[in-house]
Amino acid sequence: MQVSGYLKLSVAVALATIALKTAAWWVSGSVGLLSDALESLVNLAGATFALAMVTIAARPPDDDHPYGHHKAEYFSSGFEGVLIGAAALAIVWTAVQRLLNPQPLEALGLGLALSVLASVLNGALAWSMLRKAREVHSVALEGDARHLMTDVWTTAGVVLGLGAVAATGWTWLDPLLAIAVAANILREGLRLVRRSVGGLMDEALDARSQAAIQQVLDGFAHPAIRFDHLTTRRAGQRRFADLHMHMPAGWTLRRAAALRGEVEQALMSAVPGLRATIQLLPMDVEAHLDDPRDPT
Repeated sequence: MQVSGYLKLSVAVALATIALKTAAWWVSGSVGLLSDALESLVNLAGATFALAMVTIAARPPDDDHPYGHHKAEYFSSGFEGVLIGAAALAIVWTAVQRLLNPQPLEALGLGLALSVLASVLNGALAWSMLRKAREVHSVALEGDARHLMTDVWTTAGVVLGLGAVAATGWTWLDPLLAIAVAANILREGLRLVRRSVGGLMDEALDARSQAAIQQVLDGFAHPAIRFDHLTTRRAGQRRFADLHMHMPAGWTLRRAAALRGEVEQALMSAVPGLRATIQLLPMDVEAHLDDPRDPT
């Protein structure tokens, strides 16, 4: 299944979990279950926005975007983070009101059963989406999957907490639990926003990818060939590496280009989704990357 297919499924599951968790809150009156239902609304909005951004990211390069639209996925990750933060604040507000005005809970058994069923749906989908996200390096898909997984842990906390309420009769545990849930999902929201900002700021590739690139270059290096000025960045599912390859000045352009092609192919095989740009230079020539007129 393609990334867009997973996100469409995420939208459908979000609609189903909203119905189940809203029903769970309705029959029980638990603010903890209400917080769980509110997060599912955020799941729906996040999945819908992620689907839109993935569609944009898949567009081919054009005159206005010659390097493609891959970074659109980072907007999805950041948007989900902001939505999570908004949901957390809404949960805290509702929980504080309930803490000041405690109310008895009703039909907890049915409410918890409905919430657990919704959580099972989210958990199964999140696990599948995370596997696909790692396979294709999709930031949008990973963000939506982690959001769903946060929802699973939220439900687990709510279920345990309400079990304690039922056992002790301490209704004030319910709003306190909702506040704890809000703190947990706010942490996840901040992480997603930070990940989005890092991508938009052309963050370098992860250590594992850089190690794979260096291993390939070490395999081609010898006294007549050397590589330097390696820089990497990531844009959505696409990865980029720029570097210089130095070789003997007496080589023909055909021979140099042939070796460069071998290096590029090896790099792309070692790091899926990589696009390598290699500048050819004679062994005794160094590139001047810093312009003294550059104000930075």
